[in-house]
Amino acid sequence: MQTSHSSSSLGPGGLDIAGGAFFTSIHDAVPPSPSHLRNTKISVIGTGNVGMAIAQTILTQDLADELALVDAVPDKLRGEMLDLQHAAAFLPRTKITASTDYAVTAGSDLCIITAGARQVAGESRLDLLGRNVALFRKIVPPLVEHSPDGILLVVSNPVDVLTYVAWKLSGFPPNRVIGSGTNLDSSRFRFLIADHLDVNAQDVQAYIVGEHGDSSVALWSSISVGGVPILSFLESRQIPYEKETLENIHHEVVNCAYEVIKLKGYTSWAIGYSVASLARSILRDQRRIHPVSVLANGFHEIDAGDVFLSLPALLGRGGVLGVTNVNMTEEEAGKLRCSAKTILEVQAQLGV
Repeated sequence: MQTSHSSSSLGPGGLDIAGGAFFTSIHDAVPPSPSHLRNTKISVIGTGNVGMAIAQTILTQDLADELALVDAVPDKLRGEMLDLQHAAAFLPRTKITASTDYAVTAGSDLCIITAGARQVAGESRLDLLGRNVALFRKIVPPLVEHSPDGILLVVSNPVDVLTYVAWKLSGFPPNRVIGSGTNLDSSRFRFLIADHLDVNAQDVQAYIVGEHGDSSVALWSSISVGGVPILSFLESRQIPYEKETLENIHHEVVNCAYEVIKLKGYTSWAIGYSVASLARSILRDQRRIHPVSVLANGFHEIDAGDVFLSLPALLGRGGVLGVTNVNMTEEEAGKLRCSAKTILEVQAQLGV
């Protein structure tokens, strides 16, 4: 499939009106400097439900000057590209291209990998691994070839292990390989806490860390609402609470995705907004803290091997700028190390 830019041709060979026939330059105009011509380019690999939700959110939030789509199914790929292009009158100006050839991604600032087998009801994220590692061997090397200075953002599941695979295959420094991790899990966590307390989720600071999946860890000790540490407040006021209630909320976070998949067949919109928030923080150098999958060696006594899992990380134009030294109880840190062990046991079978 050749690279597709547009759906129409105005007359034989197209209609060329860019050379002065339609516009007249103002007197003594000076062309823009090369630095002003630098565009932000994002490539999305995989145009399934998740990939297109991410692409649509990127467009509506005006996060890129150029958006490139890559997929192995040419007809669907071109159809998705045309569908987005036809919305041009309602969106910020963005050049949209698509191809089965990874050359279309050349010069990307951010490559978002969503391609992979779809998770089905009752299937653990870790069960998806075998079907996706081989796919990454075909995806990552050409992305690196065409965008050697870019940042890889992995969304495909199981995201922690596949982020590790992408890092090993890319040869990139670890700050430039990031997994979407528990950014969405933490959003779900904040929503449930906010709903329980009847406050706005934006006023809740709470993190899920570790694996994006069944062994994730809820950091109850650091939760605050409006700047007030919740558990410390309850204890100081001698307000009783049941640990089972907290565990039920975390259990609901873990099962949120499974419930959505059971009801509609897949998840898309929430992960679209989640990944767009990461893209914004990275490309606009927002230096916001997100719980994302990073190389976790040396943090919280994780020292059994190279492992990617989610920790609150500072994101900016260089990718991962640092990891927050978030306080954890010994119980929470122990669960985090167990989560790392779970991922490492799977990685040991990969041979990457």
